[in-house]
Amino acid sequence: MLPGQSAELDHEAAQRAFGASLAPLLSPGAVLFLEGELGAGKTTLAQGLLAALGFGGLVSSPTYALMQLYPTPEGPALHVDAYRVRQVQELYEMDLERLIEDARLSVIEWGQGLYADFPEAWILRLEHRPQGRRVTRLR
Repeated sequence: MLPGQSAELDHEAAQRAFGASLAPLLSPGAVLFLEGELGAGKTTLAQGLLAALGFGGLVSSPTYALMQLYPTPEGPALHVDAYRVRQVQELYEMDLERLIEDARLSVIEWGQGLYADFPEAWILRLEHRPQGRRVTRLR
């Protein structure tokens, strides 16, 4: 998927399948930012992506924990939900930089304050649509 391209996803299974399709496109150590309104499907997309990387368990939004590591055969996958974070520095104080360096993949929801720190990262925007969701690659 190139910057500016969009995909229409008409149900949750399509969101998971789209997430799974990203796995071979994201190189080891990649950072993926997911943005969108509450309930737009960011975590659902992450579920498909992490399953495709080999994690077989439950993936839930780390809103309260802020960060969650999931084991995969290629190394840990980091899932961050920065919705409740007031200052980006809070994440760095939780060792975000090292966690990202050690991760096969880092998926960060609500990470707008981190965009400048990861200029090579993909940014996907999820939007509510009448018949499902639209995902657009912004960067």
